[in-house]
Amino acid sequence: MLASAVMLCLEIWYYQIIVLIAGLLDNAEIVLDSLSICMTIAGWVFMIAVGFNAAASVRVGNELGAAHPKSCKFSVIVVTSISLALSVILAILVLILRNVLSYAFTGGSTVADSVAELSPFLALSVILNGIQPVLSGVAVGCGWQAFVAYVNVGCYYLIGIPIGCLLGFKFNLGTKGIWSGMIGGTLIQTIILVYVTLRTDWNKEVEKARNRMDEWGDKTELLLKE
Repeated sequence: MLASAVMLCLEIWYYQIIVLIAGLLDNAEIVLDSLSICMTIAGWVFMIAVGFNAAASVRVGNELGAAHPKSCKFSVIVVTSISLALSVILAILVLILRNVLSYAFTGGSTVADSVAELSPFLALSVILNGIQPVLSGVAVGCGWQAFVAYVNVGCYYLIGIPIGCLLGFKFNLGTKGIWSGMIGGTLIQTIILVYVTLRTDWNKEVEKARNRMDEWGDKTELLLKE
């Protein structure tokens, strides 16, 4: 439970820290306005992925507990494919509507131009957020929460934020630089999760799940006897 909470908090805090760092750039008002709009849109899409995250977590856990490794593997493929397809469609819509997206939040043309410039970064984030949360859900179903929490710390806070600050401030890329660092951290995390998922032996995961169930079963019996 604690590992799952840490895993999710590290991910959410990452995006909030990016917004705080962006406030240190020149023309902070325009930067924060445009970045907040993009983050809001990304957050809406992220909620869809979080739904798939929960579905993947429950389904994978159930299939492992029922000793159905093939069904578990098939479930992972299906839920990841559906989430990725939806995220690609939404990313295309973001690019098509890039010049009018901001008018749902503000009427300023300056902010609209800034959002349009950031739309390719937003689209790429949308695609990555269609894969990474789902694989995190798979990790939760398999009991890998602690591993993913460590991956989050490394990719987000040791790679993404430092690179974003370096590009944004040292190389004067501004918001684009900061967001590039954020995308870099998310991309590395996604690659790691994809690699681990592809390399997973689902038969062994079933055995581990059975061992955990037996362990908790023994503890429950002891508690009932006491």
